[in-house]
Amino acid sequence: MKRFAQLLDALILAPARGAKLRLLVDHFRSAPDPDRGWALAALTDGLDFPAVKPAAIRDLAATRIDPVLFALSYDYVGDLAETVALLWPPTGIAVHAPLHEIVDTLARARRQDAPALLAGWMDRLDSDGRWALLKLVTGGLRVGVSARLAKTALAEHGGVDVSAIEEIWHGLEPPYAALFGWLDGQGPMPPKTGALGFRPMMLAHALDDADRAALSPRDVAVEWKWDGIRVQLACDGTGAVRLHARGGDEIGGAFPEIVTGLEHRVVADGELLVGTGFRPAPFADLQQRLNRKAPSRALIARHPAFLRLYDILFDGEEDLRALPFATRRARLETWFAQRVAGTPADGRIDLSPRLDATTWEDLARLRDGSAAIGAEGLMLKRLDSAYVGGRPKGSWYKWKRDPMHADAVLMYAQRGHGKRSSFYSDFTFGCWREDGELVPVGKAYFGFTDAELARLDRWVRANAVDRFGPVLVVARELVCELAFDGVQRSSRHKSGLALRFPRIARIRWDKPAAEADRIDALEGLVGRDRADPR
Repeated sequence: MKRFAQLLDALILAPARGAKLRLLVDHFRSAPDPDRGWALAALTDGLDFPAVKPAAIRDLAATRIDPVLFALSYDYVGDLAETVALLWPPTGIAVHAPLHEIVDTLARARRQDAPALLAGWMDRLDSDGRWALLKLVTGGLRVGVSARLAKTALAEHGGVDVSAIEEIWHGLEPPYAALFGWLDGQGPMPPKTGALGFRPMMLAHALDDADRAALSPRDVAVEWKWDGIRVQLACDGTGAVRLHARGGDEIGGAFPEIVTGLEHRVVADGELLVGTGFRPAPFADLQQRLNRKAPSRALIARHPAFLRLYDILFDGEEDLRALPFATRRARLETWFAQRVAGTPADGRIDLSPRLDATTWEDLARLRDGSAAIGAEGLMLKRLDSAYVGGRPKGSWYKWKRDPMHADAVLMYAQRGHGKRSSFYSDFTFGCWREDGELVPVGKAYFGFTDAELARLDRWVRANAVDRFGPVLVVARELVCELAFDGVQRSSRHKSGLALRFPRIARIRWDKPAAEADRIDALEGLVGRDRADPR
């Protein structure tokens, strides 16, 4: 457990991706089995301990820590695990149990036994060890390590390509003995996932000026960039179908209308959307369907889903990923005509249309008009590009339309998490109604520099006028220019509106709050994406 705690502590203090990568590689090379496997599981959200819930940790803390001290400290720190770890009475005994022992014990523990187990371990750990233990059991480490970065570290440790890790990942189970045996050169490569397994998705780079100078519009296929979620359709040829989200999670249960009626073995890439007649509805409508294991018939009828395909990876047994995009697109069109057109799936699966553009002026006009058809901008895919998992440079580009902007007034502030837990960094903004009331339209917690965050934090503390638990109410004086991707209806906001992906573009220290935007200006931006895209 000590080595795991040291890893988490070092990862938090390492701001750069390269530094985090080196720490992970060193850990995977030096930590013993099976501890390094359980550390990998913790970093990639592969652990779950049903016997331990945050409420149980709060109750346990109340048996050792003064409740007033705990409440004041928790409000300041903003993180349950950190607060308990710092306030837990020390015993003077620092004995770190092995990580695998803790995992094995908690995996078998009953809910009523878990508090005593945690208390026993925390009595023998130092504050860093207690924090690591509590983060382990509650999940959400917040140390700046994504599953992709962890897999990249594994690849570097074993001297293999990260795409090879992705190919086998979803067939593995913690503590990953076969995986580490292969990477250490002591065993064979674990078998790749079968026909229904997940294949690493190919991702695009944001188009910049240098890319534009080096790229000819005649060398790329042009498509709309859809505002849904990226998915991979996998069929094994017997009627079994899976729908994988971008990270590889299987989400077919939430979209039963998509995963029925397909018999041919295929793996295809596309965008999951909701709407009728293949007309994309706002992303907020799709959110109603996400993370539901068994959606009701009423929900499906209210927000019917459809799949818009734009690439094919496997056609039957044939792996097409090494072929040029132009060839794959032709194969996709042939597969669709032969296997989908005229079948029940025809009403819920279509193809992303190809767009005609031969100059950058043509492309710019298309991009600027993308909001009118429910798209975020354009995708530019080199006609000669192979399908390579990850984000290869120079193959696919996304050229999103310029974001919308509005000036909004800061209303509420909360502390952040992790390295931001001592700063007020999560902000709620509002715009004015005609009657003069300021009503919330969204939350933003990025877009500013560290120096700007420090100044914002000072301003919030100096201008707080009320408090509701961890939320500070501030004087209605500070204006920020928000950038956002759209406006949608929302019953959760008093304004009836919510900004899509808001972020702080500029802090308007100079602008009076009375000159911030009004709700009717945002009302004019609702529904721009409801036109027929075909």
